[in-house]
Amino acid sequence: MKVAQNQAQLIGGTPVLRIPSLSKLTGNDIFVKCEWANPGGSIKDRAALSMVTKAIERGDLKPGMTIVEGTAGNTGIGLAVVAKSFGLKMLAVMPSGQAIEKQRMIELFGAQLKLVKPVPFANENHFYHTARRLGEEGKDFWWANQFENTDNLLAHYENTAPEIVDQFKGDLDIFVCSAGTGGTVGGNTKYLKEKVKGIKCYLVDPGGSGLNSFLRTGEFKSEGTSITEGIGIMRETANFKESQLDGSFSLEDSLHVSLARYVQEQDGIILGSSSALNLAAAFKLSLENPNQNKKILTFMCDLGERSYSKMYNDDYLTESSINYSMSLDAIIEGLKKIAL
Repeated sequence: MKVAQNQAQLIGGTPVLRIPSLSKLTGNDIFVKCEWANPGGSIKDRAALSMVTKAIERGDLKPGMTIVEGTAGNTGIGLAVVAKSFGLKMLAVMPSGQAIEKQRMIELFGAQLKLVKPVPFANENHFYHTARRLGEEGKDFWWANQFENTDNLLAHYENTAPEIVDQFKGDLDIFVCSAGTGGTVGGNTKYLKEKVKGIKCYLVDPGGSGLNSFLRTGEFKSEGTSITEGIGIMRETANFKESQLDGSFSLEDSLHVSLARYVQEQDGIILGSSSALNLAAAFKLSLENPNQNKKILTFMCDLGERSYSKMYNDDYLTESSINYSMSLDAIIEGLKKIAL
């Protein structure tokens, strides 16, 4: 048995889970890689570890310095875990209005939290620009810059995707996930396309994001909004540029929120908001290829407990005009209507 000396050493090596209910419905095997099993509870632990260790190796990040990063939550938690493991300080800049559970976890892991008003990216007070200024102005601060720092995608190219290939012995037909910084989709699709013959890779986009539009038309345009956090963006990052994709599509919240309730009831699996979007996308792609014994993979990025105040709060969903009780037939019909 491997005995870790700190929590950073526990990052990675996550298991894969087959979703029984959805697999039975479609005649394909739908899998999630359980990234909630990382010590910080999400896939962002991987990017945090990669960015910090490579910065230390280069000499950019030294003992006594403070890591600063703008985050919707999970990257901040991951960096807090890694910072504590390496004896460093951490300051997370987060837009207010994110799930309160994420704010609490950042502080519980020993990081300082700075909340700012949620504003468009063009506004200088956006959480990204605020973190950048703090990192540039403080001589003892190191800005992680997760959106443009390609050590982010290397976490997945060097670790996550090789794990996937090993777990499936190269026998995988379809991979799909959402994007925020682009590191996860960039690193994984680049490696999978190199190593798995014939694999198809897709992006799923939430409402309010322009990535699907950009991939289809070359322009960033968005429609609607979404309760998902940490995914969706209106610009092409250095990490996203490395993506190797066969297609993309958008899903509205009612579909993935209702599907999350179905999976909760059928399988006892509690999905966070981005995980629910990912799984709904995998289910859609499985519906497109019925009874073909396809192997379809996505990420269960974190657990539903991290999204409880929104995702499983009926009053909040009602106020947000999100239908959380669609029937299975209605979910399937809605997913089938979306063009690839």
